[in-house]
Amino acid sequence: MTQRTETAPANAYDRSAVMRAVKSRDTGPERAVRALLHPIAPGYRLHRGDLPGKPDIVYASRKLAIFVHGCFWHGHDCARGARAPRTNAAYWHAKIARNRARDAKTLAAYVAMGWRTLVVFECELKDRIALGTRLEQALGGAARSSREQPPEPPGGVGARIDTPKDRAQRPARRASLF
Repeated sequence: MTQRTETAPANAYDRSAVMRAVKSRDTGPERAVRALLHPIAPGYRLHRGDLPGKPDIVYASRKLAIFVHGCFWHGHDCARGARAPRTNAAYWHAKIARNRARDAKTLAAYVAMGWRTLVVFECELKDRIALGTRLEQALGGAARSSREQPPEPPGGVGARIDTPKDRAQRPARRASLF
């Protein structure tokens, strides 16, 4: 039996497998943004193919399209986005430049349609409070849904709420024989 040595085709295959694993929808950052949006304003739609650039999250009634971008893939000016690969650098530089040009063209199409856009980069998820505030402002200070508001206590606003501790301190009720 012969030993297998590292060759170019094996490396190319491994690289291909890695690139194939990069998803375009339901990514970790996208799911995190959706988790922040749900309490603020549920009712969004995902990946509408009839809109330019197929935005990640859409509020059609508000004419708002939200794009969640990976810093590397879209050439963000943060540390991760500014890092250039050492191998095949010319290809990656051109690829990211094409992505940025496509993004600019897509955002211009929304302006022409009278829509608002919001681009959220992956690195912005580090400060979820600031991102949540930014999302709330983009949604026009949307009120929280009725599911998120605390229910009114029985008996009105000033009524005393019966807690489990209160119930435990009460004398036990006698069971009725009939």
